[in-house]
Amino acid sequence: MEEALAKAEEAGLDLVEVSSSGDTPVCKIMDYGKYRYKQNKKLHDARKSQTIIQVKEIKLKPKTEDHDVQVKVKHIRKFLSNHDKVKVSMLFRGREIAFTDIGRKLMEKVRNELANDCVIDQEPRLEGRNMVMILSPKKQ
Repeated sequence: MEEALAKAEEAGLDLVEVSSSGDTPVCKIMDYGKYRYKQNKKLHDARKSQTIIQVKEIKLKPKTEDHDVQVKVKHIRKFLSNHDKVKVSMLFRGREIAFTDIGRKLMEKVRNELANDCVIDQEPRLEGRNMVMILSPKKQ
């Protein structure tokens, strides 16, 4: 160990322990400051290239008319083209909760419109007074 420290000091570098497992530790002679700089640079580049996926929400009601549904589908397509996930939620107010079949049909209509553009992560399901469906963009 002292021999390695002497060699590192002679070369003007640092003695860095790579692995401490086992009987004998594995060490390397290198410039530690340069090594840390490169590690930080790799980490920074990895963060830079990673994409942040946002979840956008589109709200519907059972009484939403056809044209309004088409406009919402257009917005969903735009969100999917930006590689965002979309949460389609339908709010049932008051006595509308008795007619969940109407809401399910509307969700099916939206799903059929977007069949070629997205993958369904979560099928439409009732959560309290809301029916929720989650869509994500297709991978290229």
